[in-house]
Amino acid sequence: MTSTPARATAGTVSVTEDHDGLVATILVDRSAKLNALSLEMLAALETQLDTVALSPARVVVLRTGGEKVFCVGADINAFSQFSAADMWRRWIPVGHRAFDRLARLPQPTVAVVDGLAVGGGLELALACDLRIAAGHARFGLPELGLGTIPGWGGAGRLTALVGASRAKELILTRRQIDAPTALAWGLVNSVAAEGSGSLEAEVERLVVDLLGSAPIAQQVTKQLIDAAAAGAPAAVLEAIASGFTSYTDDFTEGVHGFLTKTSPRFTAR
Repeated sequence: MTSTPARATAGTVSVTEDHDGLVATILVDRSAKLNALSLEMLAALETQLDTVALSPARVVVLRTGGEKVFCVGADINAFSQFSAADMWRRWIPVGHRAFDRLARLPQPTVAVVDGLAVGGGLELALACDLRIAAGHARFGLPELGLGTIPGWGGAGRLTALVGASRAKELILTRRQIDAPTALAWGLVNSVAAEGSGSLEAEVERLVVDLLGSAPIAQQVTKQLIDAAAAGAPAAVLEAIASGFTSYTDDFTEGVHGFLTKTSPRFTAR
């Protein structure tokens, strides 16, 4: 499922496939501007996500263009021209739609943070299920220094990951934290060792692990965890999800593999 880039007036968003089409890689690329996000790029991202959601891909990897910078967030030159009413009606809703669409993808998503992730760039990574950071990556939410707030889900998603106290520390002080600190806080899932190929090896290990799970059960579990985190009764959801997944071909294959001591070959998506 290699897609034609969804071109924006400032940057591109494209999708390529790997692992025989089972992995979709989304590339958000505006490297000349440190991957600063414009309304056009956010709309292009949402369009590509709609395609990925219905594709055969079982895992989605999110990357950005260039080196040393993951994403510096919103294009300040663009949004500073907006009136207060347009910020409310356009800028914030477009970002929310794109990031919420990313968070709602059925497939597990992995953000590869190869450098600085601040503002909307950190919020982009937070919208993914898992985050792998390069050793030199740094993270921050500097919006209060501009007289505004993290407006694309930063406060809510960050708090869910690291707790209210850590979220307040990062947002209210505007400090940046390094990759080891982000790992200790639970902001990222792993940090790659410095050195050539280390980050890609870490990404590949995670992707292979994700591909080893039964895909329908994996996607149902992702929805279950998100619902439970939002306050839904986990015991009820687990009963329903267990009943549903027990009817799938993946369940039959998984049980057969266990009983015969062979590796299951999951075919469903």
